[in-house]
Amino acid sequence: MIFKYEIEGGNFTKAGNASSNVKKTLKQLNVNPSIIKRIVVALYEAEVNVVAHAYKGEITADITPERICICIEDDGPGIPDIDLAMQEGYSTASQKVREMGFGAGMGLPNIKKNVDQLNISSQVGKGTIVELTTFF
Repeated sequence: MIFKYEIEGGNFTKAGNASSNVKKTLKQLNVNPSIIKRIVVALYEAEVNVVAHAYKGEITADITPERICICIEDDGPGIPDIDLAMQEGYSTASQKVREMGFGAGMGLPNIKKNVDQLNISSQVGKGTIVELTTFF
């Protein structure tokens, strides 16, 4: 099964829609609830990162009986230093985003903690691709 979701940069009211839909689907497939929780946490963090930092993005979730692979691709500023961005507390979020309660610098570290495989590629001025895999 493949699902696609569009993400609108700056639209925090819709942040979480994709992760909510994926959660419903995984529940219907009787995936272990603790695995669902990990996937949803990681996907929500990735979704919020796109909303907070990019102009737009797309999520593709590919679910098989063995695993879920999620690709989050955005059109945004890119990440100049991925190793630095992976450090807890490091953030490039704007003051406006921080005032809304986001941008604490825990997004990428939380994603890494909650998935089995994580791959991030980014090009400054072009965007970022985050690939998450979790095995059932």
